[in-house]
Amino acid sequence: MAKDTPDRAVAAQAAPGEGQTQGGVRVAIGALLLGMLLAALDQTIVSTALPTIVSDLGGLSHLSWVVTAYLLASTAATPLWGKLGDQYGRKKLFQTAIVIFLIGSVLCGVARNMPQLIGFRALQGLGGGGLIVLSMAIVGDIVPPRDRGRYQGLFGAVFGGTSVLGPLLGGLFVDHLSWRWVFYVNVPVGVIALAVIAAVLHIPVRRTPHRIDYPGTALIAAVAVCLVLMTSLGGVSYPWESWQIILLGVLGMLLLVPFIVVERRAAEPVLPLNLFRIHTFTLCSVIGFIVGFAMFGAMTYLPTFLQVVHGVTPTLSGVHMLPMVAGMLISSTASGQLVSRTGRYKVFPIAGTGVMVIGLLLLHQLTPATSTAVMSVYFFVFGFGLGLVMQVLVLIVQNSVGYENLGVATSGATFFRSIGASFGVSIFGTIFSNKLGPRIADALAGVRLPPGVTPGSLSADPRAVAKLPPAVRGAVLDAYSTSITDVFLYAAPVGVLAFLLAWMLREEPLRASVTAPEASEVVSSNPVERSSRDEVARALSVLSSREGRKKIYQDITARAGLDLLPAASWLLVRTKRYGSVEPALLAERVDVPLRAITEADMQLESRGLVIREGLQVRLTEEGDQQAQRLLRAREESLAELLGDWWTPDRPQDLDKLVKELCRELCGSDAEQPHDGEGETRPANHRHP
Repeated sequence: MAKDTPDRAVAAQAAPGEGQTQGGVRVAIGALLLGMLLAALDQTIVSTALPTIVSDLGGLSHLSWVVTAYLLASTAATPLWGKLGDQYGRKKLFQTAIVIFLIGSVLCGVARNMPQLIGFRALQGLGGGGLIVLSMAIVGDIVPPRDRGRYQGLFGAVFGGTSVLGPLLGGLFVDHLSWRWVFYVNVPVGVIALAVIAAVLHIPVRRTPHRIDYPGTALIAAVAVCLVLMTSLGGVSYPWESWQIILLGVLGMLLLVPFIVVERRAAEPVLPLNLFRIHTFTLCSVIGFIVGFAMFGAMTYLPTFLQVVHGVTPTLSGVHMLPMVAGMLISSTASGQLVSRTGRYKVFPIAGTGVMVIGLLLLHQLTPATSTAVMSVYFFVFGFGLGLVMQVLVLIVQNSVGYENLGVATSGATFFRSIGASFGVSIFGTIFSNKLGPRIADALAGVRLPPGVTPGSLSADPRAVAKLPPAVRGAVLDAYSTSITDVFLYAAPVGVLAFLLAWMLREEPLRASVTAPEASEVVSSNPVERSSRDEVARALSVLSSREGRKKIYQDITARAGLDLLPAASWLLVRTKRYGSVEPALLAERVDVPLRAITEADMQLESRGLVIREGLQVRLTEEGDQQAQRLLRAREESLAELLGDWWTPDRPQDLDKLVKELCRELCGSDAEQPHDGEGETRPANHRHP
């Protein structure tokens, strides 16, 4: 999450994908998607398997750490993988991340107790953080800027898809194979990805030296671990007033002091402290922390409620979770589109946090007698509230900073959501464990239990409930139900804090270039790790693909002060780009009607802008000048999307990016003056 450096900008100047065939790029993208799928799936697939895992290995009180260990390790490792990939080459680092992830997966599958599983999950998370950040970074190495948004959108879609598929697949593996297959399934997929990457991925050698902030990374990770340990062990393994818990809390706070000192002096700090001088960034970071807190806490413990209290299978618990995921994805997409169209955003964090609090209070009302339809409504409301605020927070942060801080502010905001997720799972687990034991003991007071069944065993192993006599079982299930739903009541005041903070956000004019976030910035539990240049390249790629094809050339023709048909302007810049074109052949190779190309050619020839040489046409001197005017007009239209980032003293790499993107788009197959009318033919990537 460090500030962009001039070296990074220089490294980005080499042509992405140089020397690679289109087919090779697609195969490589497929392998990268597999790697991303592994890491994204492991954030969600475990949730429906957790009740079975803790029943098998024991230790329901430590259930949260199966999730938290992965989250903390992947979050802490993300910025390191990004910097190391820049410095030593991303291909080798990506392969290393796959190997670490697969080793962690196998070890998780063979774990014999909870401490082993928790340790191996941390190892798996270490590799998972690399898979996410490096796969998206490699796209920038092999795909030109004009296509970057389209391909990185596929990676964002993986996160949305795994939100749905993860809980279902986890349940299916538990029901039909074993919970261990939740981890073993990674091995064949990972091996395929590893083999394909080795065979087809060829990345231009561009190494950017960094001064990696190892001390800052270690210290922020240590602070998070101390505080998460304190909140997860307090009242469960040790009393809150015990010296162990007090020591963890004091140590966590004391470590903040050297962290602040290190970050002030670091050349490339993992979390630049000057960002906190930005009012909007600080507010969004806190709100994002609370959203991550609520979302991952709920996603971890709701499957336990469904399987233990309602007795549904792991697979069906995944199905029951779909309304929450659907609400989240629907409102996230809708809010992003509404912000893009209206330019107004403050209402969404306010409404989202408000609906989230209502959702938490509804989840608190769940009982063993609650019907499936009512549960689905409650889940949907909670997910809808989360979605309203998640995507818009990213937009607000990106809109509040200068270009030089764009990348680091985006990663900083998503970093706090990731840390919030770790704390949410941990604190939810602590509240649940603290409440469950005493309630089970009260429910069984004076009851004669079957051999081998004790209040302690019932607290550690949910399956032991089935051994109880029916007359007693209901009371124990009520204890489980109340203990789980209480966590949502305790989370509600934290949600109210986010609601109040949302009112303090300032609504500022929205830059067009920040209306194109992707799911990896919204749904992923990992912080995003992209430079400012990478973020702008992706956003401009998305926005340029949304513009109407015909409208683009109408616009730039008017900007250039020319009286030409849109198709004639396109043909002019295409001729400039390739030196010459053959209009008749061109009509067979691009998605533009023959009549439009013929009329454009006739207009250009009649005005002396092109001359015919056999079947080909070339630019005249005047035609070259008018083509240059059109190119400058296209640069202006792209620059307008950047708003106040496009200043006279703008960074050189931003200027080069706009010129590079303009050069790739103008006259290309990606931008054609065709509005869907007339005859169309499949595009052919050979150029006439």
